[in-house]
Amino acid sequence: MKILVTGSNGLVGSYVVQQLLEAGHTVFASSRTEDRSAFKAPNYRFVQMDFTDPYALDAAFEAIQPEVVVHSGAQSKPDDCEKDQAEAYRVNTVGTVQLLLNAAACRSFFIFLSTDFIFNGKEGMHGEQDPADPVNYYGRTKLEAEEAVQEYAHGWAVVRTVFVYGKPLHGRDCFVTMISKKLRDREPYKVVDDQERTPTYAGDLAKGIAAIIEKRAPGIFHLCGEDVLSPYRMAMKVAEYMGIADHLLEPVTTASLHAVAKRPLKSGLDVSRAKQLLGYRPLSFQEGLQRTLGG
Repeated sequence: MKILVTGSNGLVGSYVVQQLLEAGHTVFASSRTEDRSAFKAPNYRFVQMDFTDPYALDAAFEAIQPEVVVHSGAQSKPDDCEKDQAEAYRVNTVGTVQLLLNAAACRSFFIFLSTDFIFNGKEGMHGEQDPADPVNYYGRTKLEAEEAVQEYAHGWAVVRTVFVYGKPLHGRDCFVTMISKKLRDREPYKVVDDQERTPTYAGDLAKGIAAIIEKRAPGIFHLCGEDVLSPYRMAMKVAEYMGIADHLLEPVTTASLHAVAKRPLKSGLDVSRAKQLLGYRPLSFQEGLQRTLGG
């Protein structure tokens, strides 16, 4: 099967590409920047492409004719989205709409990567049908993109996920590997302790997306971990795993950080639907930690 993956240089995109290559699909990885991967599989292709450029998209879709599109590219930093709302809307919302238009011409099955930040975080453990109420601009752009995807006529799935981590296949650190370096260097660091999340191992997320493709499963799916942890508790588990007790990590409140973008405080997701329909079985955070930091 020919599958186009956007955002392939990112953590999520790289794990999705790896999973789909292993499943035997022909994968066209794409990113705005040059290929950072070391993938050598014969079924791997790379297309340098800005998905917000309609001319580049027209050329790519005409050449590839993808049967499936996995759209994981995004402006995903909430503070950056809040500071430059026009750019966030252009990338996250308009870019998705443009991809949908091109995908429709090929009748591609469309999978959109979304976020727990479409919810306000007052209750936590949100189900797929819970009402959305984003508290920051990043969440608003992703919600509007979701709404556009749900109008798509040729088969779609929306995948919401939470706080993804994993050993970087290429590119920058994730939260877990960043914390491990600060622990090794005995660097002081403030970590939020009043936000509840359900952190997601990137390999689990990629397997869930592969299952959606295999089953052509439509609709909204929550794919994340099941352990409810604050970022500080995650950091403490990293310290415990590394055997470092004399760390300089400090628990702080969300309010004390004065972030540009507001964060939901209870933003975990319920994965019951994915477990039932996709056979989704996420690792525990401890298991994911071992795969991220182990040998």
